[in-house]
Amino acid sequence: MTGHCWGYGKQDGPSSWYENYPVAQGNRQSPIDITPHQAVHEPSLGPIVLSYDQCTSINISNNGHSVVVEFDDSDNRSVIEGGPLDNPYRLKQFHFHWGGKGSNGSEHTIDGIGYASELHLVHWNAVKYKTFGEAATAPDGLAVLGIFLETGDDHRWLHMITDTLYMVKYKGSITDFKGFNPKCLLPSSLHYWTYLGSLTTPPLHETVTWIILKEPITVSEKQLGKFRMLLFSGEDEDERMRMENNFRPPQPLKGRKVRSSN
Repeated sequence: MTGHCWGYGKQDGPSSWYENYPVAQGNRQSPIDITPHQAVHEPSLGPIVLSYDQCTSINISNNGHSVVVEFDDSDNRSVIEGGPLDNPYRLKQFHFHWGGKGSNGSEHTIDGIGYASELHLVHWNAVKYKTFGEAATAPDGLAVLGIFLETGDDHRWLHMITDTLYMVKYKGSITDFKGFNPKCLLPSSLHYWTYLGSLTTPPLHETVTWIILKEPITVSEKQLGKFRMLLFSGEDEDERMRMENNFRPPQPLKGRKVRSSN
């Protein structure tokens, strides 16, 4: 998506991204710290509706920053609508952010506290824009559903992903991953917080309506450990860098309003 080198290390990490991406210091950057008692409850904010029944996953890949599952987004078979959204948004991909062993790795935090990991389901506004690329640069182009992962018991469906990770260990690797429906990764409650923000990775476009689910899902430490077996580096690189702590810390709210669905 970008020609510049960026990552999560000391030299190329989030604190340096502004050098190549000045919008990093913009007015609607993500993630943020959510303070629940300061969120505005708006009765007009309806429930979000996820129509994932006809979901068509295509592949799973390691892009050098995370592990990504891509979907067929040529029609409206997998959409999110309702809540703060004016029309349906199509599912394009989902990916994860996570920490090191025993440490938190979510991007959003709640009252200053993070979770073990965070799942992002990325959707785009195909009503107003022709392609994902075009939508990604428009203020109302993207809708990202954020789901927190906390550690506890095994998650009964996440193994479908973690069992495949060895095939995408290296940056640039990709393999078929068909027939996966992310509905199985949703918590039982779809109550949420919402605010206007940005991509949390370069190019950091300020084009995302964020919908952060309040209820986390539970995964085991062993399942999370499989994510940490992935590498930031390619197979041909001498230095093997374990993929972990691939999250951006919270950014200033700068007067934005966080709204609550309940």
